[in-house]
Amino acid sequence: GYAQVVPMEDINLHFTGDFHAIGAANNLLAAMLDNHIYQGNELNIDPRKITWRRCVDMNDRQLRFVLDGMGGKTNGMPREDGYDITVASEIMAVLCLAKDITDLKERLGRIIVGYTYGKVSEQKPVTAHDLHAEGAMCALLKDALKPNLVQTLEHVPAIVHGGPFANIAHGCNSVIATKMAMKLGDYAITEAGFGADLGAEKFLDIKCRMAGLTPSAVVIVATVRALKYNGGVAKADLNNENLEALEKGLPNLLKHVSNIKNVYKLP
Repeated sequence: GYAQVVPMEDINLHFTGDFHAIGAANNLLAAMLDNHIYQGNELNIDPRKITWRRCVDMNDRQLRFVLDGMGGKTNGMPREDGYDITVASEIMAVLCLAKDITDLKERLGRIIVGYTYGKVSEQKPVTAHDLHAEGAMCALLKDALKPNLVQTLEHVPAIVHGGPFANIAHGCNSVIATKMAMKLGDYAITEAGFGADLGAEKFLDIKCRMAGLTPSAVVIVATVRALKYNGGVAKADLNNENLEALEKGLPNLLKHVSNIKNVYKLP
């Protein structure tokens, strides 16, 4: 097919700045966390147990694991740190599950950034709310919470909003975008990342439960290349005809269909 959303150059290059806002909120929380420790560490945070990482909208291998806080006492405390890609930030997942800005602020406040000193049984989680960070973070995200309207090449409206990774988050667009599409259109089609054994289950078990949604139907996308791969064909040989491998791969597809029909009772 030739299904595309436009303007593609704007969508792929900064778009409306949502990713920038998510990155800013993520790194604000990281800065407030380190500053709290520098200013006396009233919350008794163990720097070795910090779980919150910085982020950058770039797949920069050199920044995945770093030592920061170098340069003497006035420049922070040296510790192991690292950068994730922006869309892998928990803030992206939080933004996509929030129903409104009040819900967003509450969810941001519940983010765990690390743990206190002590034996394992004595350690307590430290949240963004403990650092009083959720208000400023929410302010940075006030416009990013609004869905973005674009169109297909055939002038069909399309809402592009959010994109948490399906391997570390729920892999669906925002609840707000889906509900807006359902309210404004005769029908709404949305995608869940990865296969029906991961993306669909997260969509139905997480997003739909939290948002109170029940799909009218499920479309499972399958390709001959994928079925041949499931049947044991090496990636380099997927373009070659192989009916035997195709037949071997079909049970995997049928199991996906069975999960949707028999577990979730959806057509």
